[in-house]
Parts: sequence; C-alpha cells; structure tokens
Amino acid sequence: MSRIVRFHRTGGPEVLQLDELDIGRPKAGEIRIRVRALGLNRAESMFRSGAYLENPNLPAKLGYEAAGEVEALGEGVTGFAVGDAVSTIPAFSMNQYGVYGDAAIVPAHAVVKHPANLSWIEAAAIWMQYLTAYGALVEIGGLAKGEAVVITAASSSVGLAAIQIVNGLGAVSIAATRTDAKRDALLKAGAQHVIVTQQQDIAKEVLRITGGKGARFAFDPVAGRGVEALAGAMGDGGTVFLYGALAEEPTPFPLFPALSKNLVIRGYTLFSIVGKPESLNRGKRFVIDGLAAGRLKPLIARSFPLQDIVEAHRYLESNQQIGKVVVTV
Repeated sequence: MSRIVRFHRTGGPEVLQLDELDIGRPKAGEIRIRVRALGLNRAESMFRSGAYLENPNLPAKLGYEAAGEVEALGEGVTGFAVGDAVSTIPAFSMNQYGVYGDAAIVPAHAVVKHPANLSWIEAAAIWMQYLTAYGALVEIGGLAKGEAVVITAASSSVGLAAIQIVNGLGAVSIAATRTDAKRDALLKAGAQHVIVTQQQDIAKEVLRITGGKGARFAFDPVAGRGVEALAGAMGDGGTVFLYGALAEEPTPFPLFPALSKNLVIRGYTLFSIVGKPESLNRGKRFVIDGLAAGRLKPLIARSFPLQDIVEAHRYLESNQQIGKVVVTV
C-alpha cells in the first residue's frame, strides 16, 4: 500500500487527502517510481480547484513533478534500470497519472535521468519551470543576444527560470513585480532590471531600459487587463506569450498596439513542446547542459513533508514564495 494524495471534490487546499492505495505494477511503457520529493505547480492547484485546462475525474490524483528511484519497469521500457535516480517531466494528463504520493506510476517518455549532482529536492524542481520558459523563449521564440524580455510573476519558479535562461543567452531580463517586497530578491536572483508595477508604468520603463526599442518578448502567466500594458512595452514585431490565467478578470485584446506594432499575442503551454519528441529532446538537452554548466540552478522557496500537503498548497497559493515549493517524502 502507498500513501497517495487525492481529492474527492474540487475546492481549496483542504480537499486534498492522503489515501492508502495499492497502485500496482507498471503496465507496458510505464515506470514505477519510489518518490523522494515532489515539485508543486500552479497547474496542480488549478486542477484541484476545477479551474484548469481539463476537469478532474473524481476521485482524482494530481502532480506533474517527482524525483526518486525506479522501482519497476513495464514491458518494453528500455534505457532504465531498477534503482536509477530519475525525475518526471510534465508530459501527461493528470487524469491519467499523478505523482503526489510516496510512489507513482508514470509513462516512460516522461522520465529522465537527471544530473547526479542534484539533490532530490532540486531534481523535483527543474522540468516544469525550465522547459516552460525554454519552450516559449528559445524553441518557439528563438531569443537572441541583446533582445529584451519582460517577465511577469517573476518571483515564481517559472519566472526565475526565465530570468536565468534570458541571462544565459546574453539577452536582457526585465522582471515585473507588483510591489517593492520582492524587488531586492529578484535582483539577487539575477534580474537585470526590476519594474514595480504598482508604482511604475511598465511600458514607459521598458522603453527607457531598451532605449526606445521596446521588448522582443513578454512572458506572462497572469493575463487580464495587464496584457494591454505589456503590449505597450513591446517593440515592433514583438510577441506576448500568455502561459497562464492567474487574473480572474477578462483579458482584453490590445487591438491598436497589436496593429501598430505588428504584435503576436500567443497562447502557450508546456504541452506545446513536450508532445513533440524532437522539441522535447532539444529542451531536455538545453536544461541538462545548463544545470551542468551552472547557468541554471533551481531556487527552492520552502519544503514541506508529505503529510503537510494541504499546508504546502496553501503556501503555494499565498504568493509569498520566491522560487519553488517542494514536498519531501
């Protein structure tokens, strides 16, 4: 029997519970993992609350990112052995698989042998954040040296990953945060510029920073009315990547800035690249090389034990954190 986190109704963090389940052995093409650490993501809290891209089939498991050891291999799985240290990539539906628990079964295509120098906590904190930022800015956007990127919700794990990737490519990282509270932490985390949006006009500040050229990309999980301000910060031919919907308000289309600047307002999720083997392989190599070279290093905000999964989700949704929230098993 394994302790598996499930929810039997949608709602707040309090709906999460630890159920004793026999998850069985892996089927063909699957791997069973003894979980040592879990990385928490906003997508999971949205799935739990019924506000995600897909509705949960109740009672539902959840979780995209885990790190641990291979316990068993399903038929046809090659390249792994029992005892291997591995981590999981968000490349599956949470209605089919979920990794919150002390054991998990996942598809083999979503399992990676991570760099040996990573701790379990670090290994559980890499794939969602780095592949999400890589997919938009590098794989799709082709970010070049010297180009400016506006990164909203910059203190999130994905925001911090974007800062590291932008800096590593020799581009200009411009972090946006609502208040002064996280300004110094963002600068310490590597942001070349920080804009406090409750005090500063983001479009004016970006134009000042870029000498009037505007940004090449905006990387935004918030949406809502702020998209209009981001459009004003873009340079000609720029792209606004919308990869989330944290704002509860409608998102207006910035028609006149889009027309005058030839902008692209693009919806994006990590699944844009993980479903394409060649793109996923390029992304994995980019992340592994970056971790090995020290260009990429996950920042851990706080860790919780598995029995405190409800409190971990409450903290995730508090917006206090700078970096990744992790659960140890």
